[in-house]
Amino acid sequence: MPKRARKPVDPARRVIEHTLRLAAERGWRRVGLVDVAAAAKLSLAELYRLYPSRAAILTAFVRSIDEAVLAKGEAEGATARERLFDLLMRRFEALRPHKEGLAAILTDCRGDPFALLCGGLRLKRSLAWTLEAAGLASHGLLGRVRLKGLALVYLATLRVWLQDDSPDLSRTMAALDRQLGRAEVLAGLCRRFGGRAKGGAEAPEAA
Repeated sequence: MPKRARKPVDPARRVIEHTLRLAAERGWRRVGLVDVAAAAKLSLAELYRLYPSRAAILTAFVRSIDEAVLAKGEAEGATARERLFDLLMRRFEALRPHKEGLAAILTDCRGDPFALLCGGLRLKRSLAWTLEAAGLASHGLLGRVRLKGLALVYLATLRVWLQDDSPDLSRTMAALDRQLGRAEVLAGLCRRFGGRAKGGAEAPEAA
């Protein structure tokens, strides 16, 4: 029986995959656009049409993770805390194949304020979508408070995830649950993680 021909990988996705692979192998500072183009078997002009900068590649990567999280459908959980837990664990699962590359990027960007600022803007957008998917508004004064609180939760858990080699991400799950629990008792962050939940009903107290 003849083998099926493999479906070619979309060039835009191929660029993202090779960029993260090169970052894992060399460190982010040593990855140039010429290297990415060569690895993805594209000319510089073709790469430029897809992504005019390394920052644009990272933005596309983060967006692909956002889409993967949202594509899994409605978040599971009766409370806002449970839904946020579900959505953030989806995110860590989606990031898992790219952990080494992401770790290299995060390490090398610590000394680059511009990269950190751009990364912060990408994170803010991703977490805003996470809040919305959990049934929580991300706009207005309360939305800004929620975003800051969720960013602290996510970044604290991210540090654990980067070191978590358990097959079921049990350490990450425990850390995330702990961080969400702490967030609930912070002043101004939430007597309710929630405002209004899905369908416009008042969200139950996060347990």
